[in-house]
Amino acid sequence: MTKAPSGNNPETTIPLNEVVISLYESAGKIYPRSVSGFFTQWRWVMIWLTQLFFYGVPWLEWGNRQALLFDLEAKRFYIFKLVLYPQDLIYLTAILIISALSLFLFTAIAGRLWCGYACPQTVYTEIFLWIEKKIEGDRAARMKLDAAGMSSKKLSRKVIKHFAWITFALWTGFTFVGYFTPIRELADAVVKLSLSPWEMFWVGFYGFATYGNAGFMREQVCKYMCPYARFQSAMFDDDTLIVTYDEARGEPRGGRSRKAEINSKSMGSCIDCSLCVQVCPTGIDIRDGLQYECIGCGACADVCDTVMDKMGYERGLVKYSTQNALTNSWSHHQMFMRILRPRVLIYSSVLLLLVVGLLASLWFRTPFRVDIMRDSAVMGRITEDGMLENVYRMQIMNGTEDTQHYRVSVEGLKGIAIDAKDSKEIQDKSDSNARVDENSPTFMVKPTESRWVIVALKIPDGSAESGSHKIQFSIEAVESKETITEKSVFLVPR
Repeated sequence: MTKAPSGNNPETTIPLNEVVISLYESAGKIYPRSVSGFFTQWRWVMIWLTQLFFYGVPWLEWGNRQALLFDLEAKRFYIFKLVLYPQDLIYLTAILIISALSLFLFTAIAGRLWCGYACPQTVYTEIFLWIEKKIEGDRAARMKLDAAGMSSKKLSRKVIKHFAWITFALWTGFTFVGYFTPIRELADAVVKLSLSPWEMFWVGFYGFATYGNAGFMREQVCKYMCPYARFQSAMFDDDTLIVTYDEARGEPRGGRSRKAEINSKSMGSCIDCSLCVQVCPTGIDIRDGLQYECIGCGACADVCDTVMDKMGYERGLVKYSTQNALTNSWSHHQMFMRILRPRVLIYSSVLLLLVVGLLASLWFRTPFRVDIMRDSAVMGRITEDGMLENVYRMQIMNGTEDTQHYRVSVEGLKGIAIDAKDSKEIQDKSDSNARVDENSPTFMVKPTESRWVIVALKIPDGSAESGSHKIQFSIEAVESKETITEKSVFLVPR
């Protein structure tokens, strides 16, 4: 106890009560209770769909390669038939914008659907909880096991559980790396214990992240680390479909026997069993109103419906609804009619335009790209046959998975032509894989290759004034008959 002087007499002291204020309250471990019901079944459907996609797609083949592969070393992204290069970053940007707008749209309509049903944190936490339940038992058994002292039984179950967790986590890390390294080659390297240092690091890193986030941090990631939980309220309004507790119907709450009538004791439908809290993966009480920790999984609605069935009461004390629907006692039809409100229509319209634009761009996308630069290291020069020559470096990127031939032509100056012979002589010294036909300036590029070729342009000396003259290259894919035009300049020295 601390004392302090009182009044004018320094010897007089009065006791001061010491108060310790904690800025952080450590949370206890949450033991979610098992639950079954409509929303739980849908959650497991989404778990199966997302995980079958994640673990299965890397093993699919398209032709003679992996169907979905982001080959960072070769700087090529294979998405089934589509082959993208770093120059196609605009498509990745469009996909990210579409994903963000989709999240905004779904949140405006039905709250945190992504968090409750498809977020990797939620999905893997549910999988790890399922493993834990199979090994350690239900909620009561797990709580009793953790509270008990160390024993051979407890140690064996903990070891088995963590072994299962680590095995699953490493499988997850292996699959993730399989999207960037051909997964069959990766599997062969694992069997032969010949993983490269980087492959070993990333498998371990993502495995450790899965093990830590889904096995230990769980709801802490949703509460404190996920930024979406913090700004979701900006996308909510009174017509957003969320998990809600019907306070007008449920209060005053209190325990009672199954035979008791609600009106006989002037009590609401809530029997205060706290099962809605016990099944919540983030440990909140939905009866306290909407909270940012709620991930919208609907587990509390499922367990409450079960209790209502046992008590003989109407379902829907905890349900998906909107604030306006609860306040105004709207029917389901009236509630769903409010979906098409201005915010949703704006999100939907912008999203539709972006999706249509992306699909149209991909549909009309030319399966090859060309970049042309005048070779600044080679000045305009007079050749032995009295022609003025400029040299250009041309990069041809073959976006198909077949060998292609590209015919090059040029226009813009009187008498301008491509010297196939000179181009071939220079090209043979720089790159033997991209060849020039002897009879025409046609270059061959292998499947999904990017090749630099050199083109020599000539005009009769004196046929053009000194200075910079605009010219235009036309590059035609011989097999597909598609053509790309690129602008450049021809320099005539003084």
